[in-house]
Amino acid sequence: MAVHEDSAQKKKSSDALDEIPTFNVENMQNNTRIINYSRTFMSIIGGVIAGIFGFNGLMGGIFYFVVMAITTAGLAAKTGFSVHSYFDSWNQIVFDGILGGLLSFVLFWTFAYDIVHIF
Repeated sequence: MAVHEDSAQKKKSSDALDEIPTFNVENMQNNTRIINYSRTFMSIIGGVIAGIFGFNGLMGGIFYFVVMAITTAGLAAKTGFSVHSYFDSWNQIVFDGILGGLLSFVLFWTFAYDIVHIF
């Protein structure tokens, strides 16, 4: 895009205001919704895998947090590791939805374990 020479040389007094990041609320809500859907889906897949492999007790819990770490890395890679362009902070991409997916993980973990190892 071409810039007029006079406007390129002039300094604005509002340069400090131009550096403040602005976010669209709908986009932020959509991004948060995508994180929750991704974590829920990966919780279900992780629960089925843990059930099929026959993980018991603490091993299943550790597997859940490994799956969530992989999901976090995938979401960060999807943003190109420029998380601040899509979210307020790294905390949103790292911690949002982790405990919400735990119930889905346990449900599908026990369901798959029962089907494969008990019946």
